[in-house]
Amino acid sequence: MVAVLHETTPARAGDPVETAARAWVAKVPALPMPGGGDTLGRWQALAHMAAQDLCLVKVLEAHYDARAILLALAPERLPPAQALGAVWAAHGPQETLQLDPCGRTLSGSKPWCSGAGWVDVALVTVREDERTRLFLVDARHPGVQFDTAGWVATGMARIPSGTAHFNQVPAVEIGASNAYLERPGFWHGGAGIAACWYGAAVALAEPLRRAERCAQPGVAAGLLGEVDMQLASCAALLRELAAQIDADPHASHRLAVMRVRSVVERACTHVLDLVGRALGPGPMCLDTFHAQRWSDLTVFIRQSHADRDWQEQGALCHAEEHPWRL
Repeated sequence: MVAVLHETTPARAGDPVETAARAWVAKVPALPMPGGGDTLGRWQALAHMAAQDLCLVKVLEAHYDARAILLALAPERLPPAQALGAVWAAHGPQETLQLDPCGRTLSGSKPWCSGAGWVDVALVTVREDERTRLFLVDARHPGVQFDTAGWVATGMARIPSGTAHFNQVPAVEIGASNAYLERPGFWHGGAGIAACWYGAAVALAEPLRRAERCAQPGVAAGLLGEVDMQLASCAALLRELAAQIDADPHASHRLAVMRVRSVVERACTHVLDLVGRALGPGPMCLDTFHAQRWSDLTVFIRQSHADRDWQEQGALCHAEEHPWRL
């Protein structure tokens, strides 16, 4: 473990998402490993969590991803099962995080740290020239301070996110330089995010599917038909990709992952539009859970890189001999 894992403090009053996340981790300490034979089961679990609460799955997906990364690169560094983990791998122009000259501590700032102040341990990336190095840190070390004042989002507002400031925080390097990005699990985990988006979109569409007006052909039923086309296509692609990953876990399946993420992101955008047109503003204004899910999903799917991903996806598709073979 990194130095000494500081004692986990009880969830503070007013942090129901943290409380729920810790309860979930206590009940389900592990999910099937990506590529371990039940990738679909892992994604089904993530989709189920997302259908309940996108802020909750944001915490839990990162936690289970952190454990999968450690199991792949440094299983001897796996923290206790009850330790809530995170992966802080986003970068931004304000990032200054670097390895101190001693080679054993980190100092500087790291933006976009979700779960700031909640998690016990974190995997943190540090860029050095063209390399990306990964470190395990005790997120409750006194040298880690968080600034969440700038987090003004209305969607995903219930999970603290902001800049982490490190001051000589002990860190243990996980794997070799670039191992975090070069392992197949990097891409497999990216598809897990799409499963989260998918689960939330299904939950968002459920009020329309159950609406009595959809029992007979009409405008609402037509819009539900469009939703069905979107979500059924996503489910088929996710099932297919899960089987491909389990059949060849040492391959990244990069094009297939990018395709799934792109299709699911587009489907979520369509579902948000179609359900809104079918049900009107009522659920968005009068149903707390529907309104929250609507707002959260709008923000969460922007974890997609959208047009940049499509450009890379197109180039990869061009290089394939038969990308659309039945």
